[in-house]
Amino acid sequence: MDEKDLKGTGGSGEQNKKEYEDVCFICRRPESKAGRMFHLPNNICVCDDCMHKTMDAVSQFDYQGMLSNPEMLNMLNQQFDKNVQTPAAAEKSGDEAEQDGKETQEGDGGQKGFPKISFINLGDFMGGDGIPKKQKLKKKSGEKKPPLDLKSIPAPHKIKEQLDQYVIGQEYAKKVISVAVYNHYKRVATGTMDEIEIEKSNILMIGPTGSGKTYLVKTLARLLDVPLAIADATSLTEAGYIGDDIESVVSKLLAAADNDVDRAEQGIIFIDEIDKIARKHNTTSRDVSGESVQQGMLKLLEGAQVEVPVGANSKNAMVPLATVNTKNILFICGGAFPDLEEIIKQRLRKKSSIGFDAELKDRWDKEKDILAKVSVEDLRTFGMIPEFLGRLPVICTLEGLSSDMLVRILKEPKNAILKQYQKLLELDEVKLEFTDDALEAIAEKATQKDTGARALRSIIEEFMLDIMYEIPKDDNIGRVTITGDYIRGTGGPLIDIRQNGHTLEEIDQLNKVESAGQIGENTKESPTE
Repeated sequence: MDEKDLKGTGGSGEQNKKEYEDVCFICRRPESKAGRMFHLPNNICVCDDCMHKTMDAVSQFDYQGMLSNPEMLNMLNQQFDKNVQTPAAAEKSGDEAEQDGKETQEGDGGQKGFPKISFINLGDFMGGDGIPKKQKLKKKSGEKKPPLDLKSIPAPHKIKEQLDQYVIGQEYAKKVISVAVYNHYKRVATGTMDEIEIEKSNILMIGPTGSGKTYLVKTLARLLDVPLAIADATSLTEAGYIGDDIESVVSKLLAAADNDVDRAEQGIIFIDEIDKIARKHNTTSRDVSGESVQQGMLKLLEGAQVEVPVGANSKNAMVPLATVNTKNILFICGGAFPDLEEIIKQRLRKKSSIGFDAELKDRWDKEKDILAKVSVEDLRTFGMIPEFLGRLPVICTLEGLSSDMLVRILKEPKNAILKQYQKLLELDEVKLEFTDDALEAIAEKATQKDTGARALRSIIEEFMLDIMYEIPKDDNIGRVTITGDYIRGTGGPLIDIRQNGHTLEEIDQLNKVESAGQIGENTKESPTE
């Protein structure tokens, strides 16, 4: 049988065939591993090995023995007539059905012939279009891609300048990440040019909740234009247990790169809540979601060839596998690490000396930025294994957000929260303003919730609900000013009404012109000295 004879006409276009690899319908291997494919109707592809195995199995079936057994044929036909009637046959009257039976018996010499076999459309199992697109890999171009250009990699100070436009504060963390990312992609660009091989510098971010860990990584990936995958460590378990496999983090990166293996191998993986996989103390059961996950991630962090499922979080027989090299993937792990501050304080208290120059034990209780003094020893005490920490050589800490930083976060970034709500009301031709006292009141409420910057949006959403509900009702509303009294619950917002159909911008412009005219008249009337 020739491949041309098996090609079908169905499909979603030649573009997808050229862009993505074909996947065997039976063994789920892509063509880069399985070799040439036979194309069947409805975008069904079968590799050469599976086609030969299928033909061998079919050739071993004793069809001649079945055809020479009339009792078996009659039994199959009777069962078919009872249970599998076509709609056309069901509509026939009893006389027509009896006449068809007589004609069949007469034509066969009183014996039933070959049983009525209905063929199964394999495309129906996959929605009529073969293997889904999310489970197909992009084809590798025949031309070898040029390596990264060192000149195109932004310098650390330029990376930090771009981060400053979106992330407020956290100067130390932004500096550390800028240098680490710059060195990482220099390593990717140069490869192994000489006998000195540069090791990968993965990053561990430590900071309280809402301090900007995830937002910092998202901004970094967007500025560098590299694929980013964000995974939650709490969902990871050891292989063979309920939960996501450890390799699923690489599968998410592959999906973020549109199933392009080459692009995924230069991406960034951010694993949040990494503190949740710390070694469990005082437990007798198997730690399948703690220390075992740390041990399973060692090969990923260091760099290895891993088989990952395409378009799924776990390996199974119905999902194709792809080989991804994690050598050039930058891993960034982040966590709040609760109770780590107490571990640091205990270590520092042990170093206190005795005598007149001795430090007071309560000195470190007043230290605000105690996380900046973290060491590998503290993280080991917390429950992280040494092998895991050894593969995260770059450690940076983020400070908790003060009220002043929260106010800056509200109004300074390019996509600040206030700017987003102002844009929403601009679509209704309404101007939204916040007083300085209102911003301070919002920051105070966010500080009380102790959830960092995440609390800002929920607070603003609460107080903006009634305003955004009422504005579309009244076209005369031109400006809404949020005051501190409204946030504290002792007053309401200030609402300005349009005058004579003019917008507030036009009114403000007229007022400026009138004011300028009055100043000019006063200047003329005033006597000269």
